[in-house]
Amino acid sequence: MVEEFFHLPVLSREVLAGLAVRPGGFYLDATVGGGGHSRMILAAAPDVRVTAIDQDEEAMSAARSNLVEYEGQVDFIHTNFANYQFPKDKFDGIIADLGVSSHHLDSPERGFSFRHDAGLDMRMDRRQSLTAADVVNEWDEAELADVFFKYGEERLSRRIARRILERRPFSTTGELAFAIASSVPAKYRHGRIHPATRVFQALRIVVNDELQSLETFIAQAPQALVPGGRIAIISFHSLEDRLVKHGLRNSPLLRVLTKKPIEAQEDEIVNNPRSRSAKLRIAERTINH
Repeated sequence: MVEEFFHLPVLSREVLAGLAVRPGGFYLDATVGGGGHSRMILAAAPDVRVTAIDQDEEAMSAARSNLVEYEGQVDFIHTNFANYQFPKDKFDGIIADLGVSSHHLDSPERGFSFRHDAGLDMRMDRRQSLTAADVVNEWDEAELADVFFKYGEERLSRRIARRILERRPFSTTGELAFAIASSVPAKYRHGRIHPATRVFQALRIVVNDELQSLETFIAQAPQALVPGGRIAIISFHSLEDRLVKHGLRNSPLLRVLTKKPIEAQEDEIVNNPRSRSAKLRIAERTINH
């Protein structure tokens, strides 16, 4: 169902304050998802226009449906934010909410989560060919161990990669999660997070080329801001946050406004547990470029 895609926009108060939305302003929502942040921006001031992009077709149709009352004020583009052709000096603000949406995790058929047994897919953009099944069934042991260590920060990456090679081929998320759990010492099996969590994160990152796309986005996006325009980026794990922190700081076009990332307050965490790991960084386009 399209409606199910609508999720609570994370750090909404902080994003609105950070973007300083103004009447008649132009804004880019680089990861529109269900349209939560876009709706908030459109409602914040009169005559606001939004360009809404997402690589996920289901997200685009959900956003169209959820933002129908703002028809004429929103331009929808189905693309990955790394492939978007950034216009020069156009936007008063840019928002990117990184990571996987609740919808992806809650839709078994997309294969992002091992809470439901489903095909190993994990593609955000289903026009692309590479799936998680291709990676786990075809890549060699060293490549898999490297991916799990680099993108999942998984210390037991070699043991897990070895077990995957012994047990493959895999066709479902449940089979893979079981094999991973069986490869780690018993004390890890009952820890705070499931032993497959980091591996699933690593697979998702590699299938969707997330970190390279993020680097490209941060390098390109600042030129699209008007002088004084702001960019706000929300990340959900340390690999993303590190890229955002350094990318914003090293851009010759930006001045960073957040010395430390802004995190969710207790009342938001209670209503939306997903916001617990969210980190928001904001920067402003400088005048002298």
